[in-house]
Amino acid sequence: MTEPNTPTLLFLGSPRRNGNTETLLRHVGQGIEEAGGTWELIRLPELDIHPCIGCGNCEKKGTCILDDAMPSLYPRIMAADRIVIGSPIYFYGLTAQTKLFIDRCQTLWSRKYILKERRNNPEALGYLVSTAASRGDRLFEGAILTARYGFDAMDLSYGGELLARGLEHRKAARENPDLLDQARSFGRKIQSRDQGMKKGSKAS
Repeated sequence: MTEPNTPTLLFLGSPRRNGNTETLLRHVGQGIEEAGGTWELIRLPELDIHPCIGCGNCEKKGTCILDDAMPSLYPRIMAADRIVIGSPIYFYGLTAQTKLFIDRCQTLWSRKYILKERRNNPEALGYLVSTAASRGDRLFEGAILTARYGFDAMDLSYGGELLARGLEHRKAARENPDLLDQARSFGRKIQSRDQGMKKGSKAS
């Protein structure tokens, strides 16, 4: 296990500042603080992250040849006890910025499955926070699947998700007190590692 004050990493994949996803992530962070933890928001769209080129170097050496922001993130990902990915839904999936980040975790997948390197904190968990304007029944299925397999590459078990649909304008989340309460509760449960979170939390 890592130190108890290791911050929860909140990876924000929305290209829009102060939108619904960021609002919920920040309230998740408030819940983490209420439960005695710390957190750090990392804005993926503002990082220099290149697309995976499928060269296979990570399968042989466990390292990525691309010189960008990801190599500095890998050790932080592996040291974290809790990671949250936040993304709005674009065309029934995660944003391009979020998917780019997850694709580049192929390096971590290679370390885990080919080079047999595992993290030192095996109880670490990954969570998803996702928002959408529409209300389709299967709206979040693609995002959840991608997030789950991304977390698996990071050697994280899946802890659950907070999903909010029907947020049709930029301030919709901040104008919904019940949803903000759900986000803070989600954060408190993340910090306390409540195993009941495995079933997730869904907001309509």
